[in-house]
Amino acid sequence: MNAALRPLGILLAAGLLAAAPAALSTFAVTLMNYIGIGALVAVGLVLLTGIGGLTSFGQAAFVGVAAYSTAWATTAGGVSPWLGLPFALLTTGLAALLIGAVTLRLGGHFLPLSTIAWGISIFYLFGNFEALGSHTGLSGIPPVSIGSIALIDSRAVYWLIWAAVGAGALFGANLLDSRQGRAVRALRGGPVLMASVGIDPFRTRLVIFLIAALYAGLAGWLYAHMSRFVSPAPFEIKPSIEYLLMALVGGASHIVGALVGAGLVTLLKNWLQDVLPHVTSNAAQYEQIAFAVILIVIMHHARGGLVPMLTRFLPRVRRAAPVGTDPLPRRTLPERGETVLVVDQAVRRFGGLVAVDKVSFELKAGEILGLIGPNGAGKSTMFNLLTGALRASSGRIAFLGQDITRMPQRRIAALGVARTFQHVKLRPAMTLVENVMLGAHLRTGAGWLSGGLRLDRSEEARARADAYAQLARVGLADKAEDLAGNLPLGQQRILEVARALAADPVMIVLDEPAAGLRRKEKEALAALLSDLRREGLAILVVEHDMDFVMGLVDRLVVMVFGARIAEGEPAAIRRNPDVQAAYLGGVA
Repeated sequence: MNAALRPLGILLAAGLLAAAPAALSTFAVTLMNYIGIGALVAVGLVLLTGIGGLTSFGQAAFVGVAAYSTAWATTAGGVSPWLGLPFALLTTGLAALLIGAVTLRLGGHFLPLSTIAWGISIFYLFGNFEALGSHTGLSGIPPVSIGSIALIDSRAVYWLIWAAVGAGALFGANLLDSRQGRAVRALRGGPVLMASVGIDPFRTRLVIFLIAALYAGLAGWLYAHMSRFVSPAPFEIKPSIEYLLMALVGGASHIVGALVGAGLVTLLKNWLQDVLPHVTSNAAQYEQIAFAVILIVIMHHARGGLVPMLTRFLPRVRRAAPVGTDPLPRRTLPERGETVLVVDQAVRRFGGLVAVDKVSFELKAGEILGLIGPNGAGKSTMFNLLTGALRASSGRIAFLGQDITRMPQRRIAALGVARTFQHVKLRPAMTLVENVMLGAHLRTGAGWLSGGLRLDRSEEARARADAYAQLARVGLADKAEDLAGNLPLGQQRILEVARALAADPVMIVLDEPAAGLRRKEKEALAALLSDLRREGLAILVVEHDMDFVMGLVDRLVVMVFGARIAEGEPAAIRRNPDVQAAYLGGVA
């Protein structure tokens, strides 16, 4: 959608929602209220599942925790529903933190299975507490009041529900367009990528899990005071699956998809309940079958959801390049010639295999060091020891005088070590500039709340200006607003270099940066690395392209079978008989 048309689209949608109570019947307004409550839960699932990649089948349980909390507080405690809101969010948040701390370290299919387990457990908990009315539930819940006006009927509570949906959708959209939102979008890239730019993967997972639970908690509070009765049935596993379907059908990668999906799923269920009794006497049984068939058909023709299917026919919003904005401040690099990295007798064992065997070398500021060797020489293992992706079995690695031998990867990144990957790790659905801004994560400090409330605009503008500057450095500024996944492999490698530079490193470690590059691209990369050397950056290159390496580096370290067999200037290494033997007749 064109950037100028987007606010008009938002105003049109807001106008239609505002006019709905006057144009629709009471039943239709009630249905809209249920759509709004479902949309709130689905927005949380878009952030958690669609963007963050963490599948949850237990969101209805969080809706129930909030609904029961406010119901108990306002009936047994006699407090105002407005005081029931913070209490409901508090109990929901505590439950999410406890559950998340226990389950979010699980990987693969174990996490979704665990959400089913605790979702069922909480459902049965509701039905076995006498204080919560057991299976009978709690009735007589007071309505929300604004001054002397009690929001009892459907039309009155409609405004409250959809105001909450609008605020929730806006917060979610703002959050995704922020520093922490980029961290969430990087979750699918894996923990190694995240740690390499200084993001704590587990903390990010836990916070987004909490935020999704709070969306469900807000929905639960609204549900309790709209229906004025709660029982365990609406909070079992089946509604959780429906909430997840809302996000998936609408478009799990889009906030608007949550609203579209909530409307489609709710209206589809209602339509089947109206139609099936005229077709069969077993309407309840056939409803689930028909519902499943229709959703399968929809997902078959729109696998990414309805919103992405429709928006692909519209031009993408392309932001203008920042003008007149200063980039982020940069650190002072060590003096040229100062020792930056010291590797002393580093050893890495994998059981009985010694992948790195007592390797030692140094790297100085303003120097390019090449690490070469045949396949299986231990170069990648050595690379991972330097960046913290692996820990040395023995020996010592020091960076800027600090022992980093067993330091976590995130802390090593914070000290000023940036890296690229042998197998490119980018977020294909993010633009080039967003991928580069991800590299500047540690240079910015905006939190989750400031991102969601859009209080981080000044910092974001500076980070974006810095990212554009790095893209210009590597020759990709003209594609800054393109999706990274649309780049050819060679340019994706160059983009990784730009992301590493955005971290403002002292040392940059490049893993086969020339792989997949054409001749002119290699020449441009070599010129860039030479410029960085002159600026005082320490550069370590692991590369198989000998022509590229020999014409670029100041010194070479050669590894064979995990051991260092030679070190020196390129010309001396080329003449070394041990190196020639290792490469079966010569380095060419």
